[in-house]
Amino acid sequence: MNAESALAAALTAEYAAIWAYGPIGVRLAEAERKAAVEAEAAHRARRDALVVQLSTGGGTVPPDRPGYALPFPVTDRASALRLAVQVEERTAVFWRAVLPASAGAERDRALTALIDYAVRATRWRRSAGIAPLTVAFPGRPS
Repeated sequence: MNAESALAAALTAEYAAIWAYGPIGVRLAEAERKAAVEAEAAHRARRDALVVQLSTGGGTVPPDRPGYALPFPVTDRASALRLAVQVEERTAVFWRAVLPASAGAERDRALTALIDYAVRATRWRRSAGIAPLTVAFPGRPS
C-alpha cells in the first residue's frame, strides 16, 4: 500500500470515528461526555489535516458518507464506552498502516495518531472496567 492510499484509508476511518462519537456522547455524562467531545474534536482535527494534505498533494480525497453502521446498538453507558474503545482501536489500525508507507514528518504524524488513539482506548477501557487496560501492539489488526 502506498502512502496516499494508506492516508485515504485513515481519512475514511476518521470520518467513521467522528460519526460514532455522536451516539457515544449522548449516552455519557459529565467527565466522560467531555472526554467524548474532546475525542471527537481530535478526530475532526486529523480529518481536516488529512483533507488538506491529500487535496494539496494532488491525491484523491475519499468522500464522507451520510452515516455509518455501528457494530452493536448503543443504548447505555456500558455500550457507549465499549464502542469508544472499538472506535479508537479501529482508527489506530488505519494509522498503523500508514507507518510503513510513509517517511519523515508524515510518518511522525501517523505515529502520533497511533499513540494518541492507543492512549485514548486505554482511558476508555479503564472507564468501562475492561481488562486488560492495554494491548501489546496498539493498532495491530485482530
